[in-house]
Amino acid sequence: MTSSYNGLQILFVEDDHLVRRATLQSLRIAGLQALGLESAEVALQHLRADFPGILVTDIRLGGMDGLQLLAHCRQSAPDMPVILITGHGDISMAVQAMRAGAYDFIEKPFAPDRLVESVKRALDKRVLTLENQALRRELAVQGGNPVPRIIGRSPAIDRVRRLVANIAATEAPVLIDGETGAGKELVATSLHELSPRRDKPFVALNCGAMPEQLFESEMFGHEAGAFTGAARRRIGKLEYASGGTLFLDEVESMPLTLQVKLLRVLQDGVLERLGANEPIKVDVRVVAAAKGDMEARIRAGSFRGDLYYRLNVVSISLPPLRERREDIAPLFEHFLLDAAVRYGRPAPILTDAQRQALAQRDWPGNVRELRNAADRMVLGLAEAEEGGPDAPQSLKARLETFERAVIQEALQKHKGAVLQAAEALQVSKASLYEKIKRYQLQTREGQEEG
Repeated sequence: MTSSYNGLQILFVEDDHLVRRATLQSLRIAGLQALGLESAEVALQHLRADFPGILVTDIRLGGMDGLQLLAHCRQSAPDMPVILITGHGDISMAVQAMRAGAYDFIEKPFAPDRLVESVKRALDKRVLTLENQALRRELAVQGGNPVPRIIGRSPAIDRVRRLVANIAATEAPVLIDGETGAGKELVATSLHELSPRRDKPFVALNCGAMPEQLFESEMFGHEAGAFTGAARRRIGKLEYASGGTLFLDEVESMPLTLQVKLLRVLQDGVLERLGANEPIKVDVRVVAAAKGDMEARIRAGSFRGDLYYRLNVVSISLPPLRERREDIAPLFEHFLLDAAVRYGRPAPILTDAQRQALAQRDWPGNVRELRNAADRMVLGLAEAEEGGPDAPQSLKARLETFERAVIQEALQKHKGAVLQAAEALQVSKASLYEKIKRYQLQTREGQEEG
């Protein structure tokens, strides 16, 4: 079985060989990487602040006991979750340990699922902590500007990552297609940062954000006196970006007259400032971004075909979030970490229900909207299930909301008895348990499933 915690390890300390072997088997069947250790003294050799994993230890051990190991861990790796396993008579001791910083405790004898459930929650917490530390280091190294990362696990985003890695070091012009907020500037920045031009400027210009009379000056620059109000010479974006990368967002909005001038720059590598006759050589890689049907614009005469084909040597398509829902939760968690670093706040840990709620929304603002939602959650202004009961829901979301309500009603009617609820709903007990876990409902035992 594959694991979603690749690279993370569980240190399991138990001096009873048979118990240790059986527990390791349960963890490995669940797809988790676990290392069995016979003593706390051996475990100390593995513990450090950046250990990529968690500690699970029995309290009663020969030599150093689990509580002493916990105390040592709080000193050497204070952010690492520690789960304690206790005998029946050690509950008061375990409560004391929780106050001392233990993440959880499990009483013997325990069901393997109970341990696996606790371990996975602890690993989730550890993942966030390690990523937070890595992001802080990255911010420090980059002076507050981390190297951009294209995050996601969908096939579409994997293709984008591979294409960016393949063409970044070339001089090929790139045209990025995608909806507003889909992350086009991130892809452009990644192309720049992975290229030999990374030490030169990355200049972004939104072609739809200014009137035509200002756009020409902004793009090509002007000499003093070139027009009323031009008191001094101005270096345009193209000239300033020489040696680096110019990102033209919403290039479909560029006025036709300026399309001709840009085409000349791309063909000849020279430009002229407004009010000047002297050609200026520039060496710039252009990455453009557009939305909508560019071929239709060419047919309508609002965009030059020769410029389009000059810009579109390499095409990168960024699908909207609603077409790659498996990317939504990983992106949101990354934005939570980023916001936590920026605002100096702790990063919340998402529940499975919150991840599902995020994935079910269509996010018309795409990545930009998702980032803003993460910021609000870190600031305590909203939950992950933003939008409220009146927000538009997909058919899948509505069906799942209905299914959850029906199962919850059945459990309440039968006082949490899973078998009786399964019989009433005419589903198997195993199937109902899976849905109880997915929807985080409560059984008779009063324990949350999931």
